[in-house]
Amino acid sequence: MKQVAVIHAAFEDTPRTVAFVEVGERTGNAALEYAYRWTQNIFDSWSLKMPEDGNEDVTVMGDISSGYGLRSTSVGDQVLVGTEKYVVAPCGFETLEGERI
Repeated sequence: MKQVAVIHAAFEDTPRTVAFVEVGERTGNAALEYAYRWTQNIFDSWSLKMPEDGNEDVTVMGDISSGYGLRSTSVGDQVLVGTEKYVVAPCGFETLEGERI
């Protein structure tokens, strides 16, 4: 299985890896979308592994010791797939050079 890293950078002083997501055989945009979806707080908390948004494919790396979950992945955050880093765009993803994929 392939793993990607989700890095929160949009609102932080320094980027930090908050999760590793097992994306299975997904590649390209499908892998990015899968990692994005499962680091969203839509119905409850992805990082606290709650029933709706928790996913066993996600390994939480951020600090949740306070009992509060982590924020959703947002525009400006990053996803590392292999050696390629992508930025969450207003619609989809871009390379660090600003190319849409």
